[in-house]
Amino acid sequence: MKEFLLQIFTWWNGQTLGTRFWTWRYGQPVGEDQFGNRYYQDATGQRRWAIYNGDAEASRIPPGWHGWMHHRTDIPPTKDGYTAYEWEKPYVPNMTGTPAAYRPKGSLLRPEQRPEVTGDYEAWTP
Repeated sequence: MKEFLLQIFTWWNGQTLGTRFWTWRYGQPVGEDQFGNRYYQDATGQRRWAIYNGDAEASRIPPGWHGWMHHRTDIPPTKDGYTAYEWEKPYVPNMTGTPAAYRPKGSLLRPEQRPEVTGDYEAWTP
């Protein structure tokens, strides 16, 4: 019952009822990634979408699926034998608004003092 109510009233938890109906009516399953996100397309292959496993955050789509979603390739990674390059970083969620967010030197939320001004900056004037 909780899942049903979440689908009615929220758009950021997986899929809404409209997306569930559209997927049931027109969606053809294409594959699933290592995070549990499921990928679909319509019969013509022109519309492609993802049903997220958890929060709907676009950065959770791996690089191989990102290329397929944006029509860079017509072959999904499950059929292509896609493997990530060694230089590709693993997924890290967006930490904005959390204690793990990036805070540069001089930020109000960082305990260190801001670096002293060295005088090597000259203000621009028109």
